[in-house]
Amino acid sequence: MGDLRDETADQRFLQTFEGQTGAGRVWADYAVRDGVHFILHVEAEPSLRGTGAAGRFMRALADHARQDGLKLVPRCSYAVVWFRRHSEYDDVLA
Repeated sequence: MGDLRDETADQRFLQTFEGQTGAGRVWADYAVRDGVHFILHVEAEPSLRGTGAAGRFMRALADHARQDGLKLVPRCSYAVVWFRRHSEYDDVLA
């Protein structure tokens, strides 16, 4: 599993995982307004779907936000539901 990267030029968080058919990526596109990161879309490559990689990615993203003092606003339905289920990360929400 690769480390979570913030590809600021593309406004995308990205992480690589090992799937059943090789490596694959999970990413979250975001927009920044007033220093707050709005999570617009979370997607996993087809080889990772159903493996739990997206959930592991969201945890890594939330940990990254906490460590770097980022505030997040989930707009993607997947991210909204994930944060509802993981209230231990409420501190990273704006």
